[in-house]
Amino acid sequence: MIAEMGFSTLFLSFLLSLFGIFGVVWGRIKQVESWVNSARSVLLLLFPMLSLTIFYLAFLLFDHHYEVQYVYQVSSDSMPSILYFTAIWAGQAGSLLFWCWIISFFGFVIMLRKWEQDRDFLPWVILVILIILGFFIGLSFFLENPFVRFWLFENGEQIVALLKPAQGLLLRPSDGMGLNPILRHPGMIFHPPMLYIGYSAFLIPYAFAVAALITKRIDDRWIRIVRPWTILAWFFLLGGILLGSRWAYDVLGWGGYWAWDAVENSALMPWLLATAFIHSIMIQEKSRLFMRWNMILVLLTFSIVIYGVFLTRSGILNSVHAYVESDIGFPLYIFVIFLFFGSLSLLIARWGYLKSDGLLYSFFSRESIFLFNNLFLGALFAIIFLGVNFPIISEIFQGHQMTVGAAWYKQTTGPLFVGVLFLMAISPLTSWGYSTWKTILKGVWPSFLFSTCFLIVLYIIGIHDWMPLIGFWLIAFSLSVILLDIIKAYMSRCRNVGENRIMALFQLFLRNRRRYGGYLVHISVALLAIGIIGVELFQVETQQTIHVGESIAFYPYTLQLESIDIFDTIDGREITRTVIFVKKNGNTISEIYPRREYYLHSKRSITVPGLRSTLADDIYMVIADWETINNEQATFKIYRNPLMKWLWIGGIGMLLGGILSILPNTKGKNHLLNRYS
Repeated sequence: MIAEMGFSTLFLSFLLSLFGIFGVVWGRIKQVESWVNSARSVLLLLFPMLSLTIFYLAFLLFDHHYEVQYVYQVSSDSMPSILYFTAIWAGQAGSLLFWCWIISFFGFVIMLRKWEQDRDFLPWVILVILIILGFFIGLSFFLENPFVRFWLFENGEQIVALLKPAQGLLLRPSDGMGLNPILRHPGMIFHPPMLYIGYSAFLIPYAFAVAALITKRIDDRWIRIVRPWTILAWFFLLGGILLGSRWAYDVLGWGGYWAWDAVENSALMPWLLATAFIHSIMIQEKSRLFMRWNMILVLLTFSIVIYGVFLTRSGILNSVHAYVESDIGFPLYIFVIFLFFGSLSLLIARWGYLKSDGLLYSFFSRESIFLFNNLFLGALFAIIFLGVNFPIISEIFQGHQMTVGAAWYKQTTGPLFVGVLFLMAISPLTSWGYSTWKTILKGVWPSFLFSTCFLIVLYIIGIHDWMPLIGFWLIAFSLSVILLDIIKAYMSRCRNVGENRIMALFQLFLRNRRRYGGYLVHISVALLAIGIIGVELFQVETQQTIHVGESIAFYPYTLQLESIDIFDTIDGREITRTVIFVKKNGNTISEIYPRREYYLHSKRSITVPGLRSTLADDIYMVIADWETINNEQATFKIYRNPLMKWLWIGGIGMLLGGILSILPNTKGKNHLLNRYS
């Protein structure tokens, strides 16, 4: 009964989306406002309808309805209760429905805003959202329905179908297959939802951009509307990327955080474009420049989101993250073409209206710095896009898929990331409108002196390779420029406002949240870069076999195998756990527990690394093999990842900076306070 209710509400949602699309189109043709209002009501109704559908699916999971194919595939009696939430989006069908639900939520929220100033945008925003939402609801109902059930005939034949076939009997297995072990990591509870929220939130800027093009209302109004939505999408997509990196680090057992996998890159590409757009819209707001470029970025960002969905869900590329091949690949391919060429056609038709009326006055102005930053980010996107699609291109021309590896990505993108870091460093030294090289040199020398002294110290302590030296010099230079600018503003506020020092610092950030939120993001990027340099250039790995009681010398540590234990758990796992004493200078400073977990029900296993993490380095150990019958011994893959923790610290700081940036500035009546903010 619950399954019937689930697919009924899903089908009704699809019909409502079609009615809403018809209402907008008919209302615009006949110039009847009531039809547009009806479509708005549809968009408001779709969120509760899909919420009900999600509730039905969750009920089926929690109540162990294994006659439902999706429930059977992603859950089992032995699973902890919290994982039933994860199971909602663990499979293709459930995640597609979950994504529709999030899109409907954003559609619901945007319909609640006041539209008095933007009434001409309303029908087109509704139309775009309903087309996207209706398409994915259609995929969910007709091709990847999570409510199909098992049916058994008297001759022993089994089928899956939504409705009961003639002579068919409902087949209910005694237990399900259970969630894939690699999806049981706590990060997977939050990683996919954050990605879906980020992807879905990009729909709102896209819808307003299309509405602005259709209505020829190419002023700054649409930019001001979509800016917080873009930062929101940027924030959640970044959070999803970071959680995915942490999941890979904790579960996959290869000692790294980013493999340049096609699905990882599918999340990184729209994030890079959104980062470029966030910087570029500031130029349009300040100087009336780059109107065409901003429109391209918005349209391309969401188009790449949908293209990433196609790559992830069509089965066209092999990835540990991707879903299996399904029937939705071809419809997604057609929809990607429709979306891309539809956006391109509209952009070309309105190209003349997007001519900027501002001027770029100085090569050394902040506008120029942001322009070069956009060029670097655009080049990064182009390289990653080429790498992701290279298997498809090679298959078309050579008949088989060829991939580019992580080494190719590092060689091609590394210099561009260095360029972005350098531009980020000198940006605070420039001014809007007009700036000269003399102005930059005047402000740069303290930071240049500090970073050069830091470089000398690094050389003295033994770092002689030019790559890390350049990287650390650039990080020190960037941090010192930003921190000096903050210190100057802080000291000025303390002198002129008369607040206590803690309140002065708090108010400095509070009263100009966009600026100092951006500064916090830039500081965090530099901290993240510390971790990347440490891992990519100084990682050390080894593989050794040792007996219980023996040790491995792994500079500057000694790793002693204390014991190997094998035991079962009440949730159906057989765990092989080793205890490792981490010693330094003869003293035990930590214990870590590399282990393998074998899931008896699903006959699948994962390796869980033992990890000791400090600001200086990570010790990361994975069990490769073991033997306990005659002579207890184990083989370990061991990594030392210097400065790895700074990558996670930087990532968290970027998220905090994003939160600060999206909050509106405080507009008080005290002009003296505002002056020094």
